Amino acid sequence: MPNRPSRPATTGVVTRVEQLTPHMVRVVVGGDGLAGLACGEFTDHYIKIFFPRAGVDYPEPFDMGEIRETMPRETWPVVRTYTIRKWVPELPELWIDFVVHGDAGVAGPWATRARPGDVIRFMGPGGGYAPDPEADWHLLAGDESALPAIGAALEGLPAGAKAYVFIEVTDETEEQKLETAADAEITWLHRGDRMPGSELGPVVRALPFPAGRLHAFVHGEAGFVKDLRGYLKVERAIPMEQLSISGYWRNGLNEDGWQSSKREWNQQVEQEQGQ
Repeated sequence: MPNRPSRPATTGVVTRVEQLTPHMVRVVVGGDGLAGLACGEFTDHYIKIFFPRAGVDYPEPFDMGEIRETMPRETWPVVRTYTIRKWVPELPELWIDFVVHGDAGVAGPWATRARPGDVIRFMGPGGGYAPDPEADWHLLAGDESALPAIGAALEGLPAGAKAYVFIEVTDETEEQKLETAADAEITWLHRGDRMPGSELGPVVRALPFPAGRLHAFVHGEAGFVKDLRGYLKVERAIPMEQLSISGYWRNGLNEDGWQSSKREWNQQVEQEQGQ
């Protein structure tokens, strides 16, 4: 089998760590490795972060293609996807916000322990959404996993643009101050111990739709995303080109499980609701 093309990861260095809320930690990454990073076109830019396995040394330069070709699977780094909250090219630095639930998972505990000088390696960024400046109004809805992208979108909205924003978190301690020049009505929803997304569906459905062309961003737990996709696309007949809708995660699955089943899930949703 021919070797895969070499694709070294981007290497950054942690410059500071901020505890934003009880369950949200911001890790700011800088360093010369970020110079020339192709970032800024989208407000939902994301990166694939490689978290090394304990006690495993990886070849330099760090290259996932080479690692997969030459090392046992159980030694491969754990890959997790995170949205870039903010890109500051003149420094350069990028902000990554992590939802943390104690010692659960891989990325959250890493973010909690991160200190200035720590190395972080990633691929990307990817992305596909930015608020359409020609839209008559905007809808932004999501849970904690979508909060970084929603915050970036609010900063990217044109001055005076009309936007309705619904963000679901556990309680009031998880709310953040969000900056925008838009005419944005930001509603924080508190689910307590209920299922993630349980508050978002009913509230979005109850919104009186203004006249004009909508551009919507709806992301988060796959269950409520599926429900609102059906509502917006089928019941409201909004064309898919005006909708950015995707499940960032699925309750009961870690990212490995979700990514391995996401294509099948999406195909099932498209069959039920149409492309």
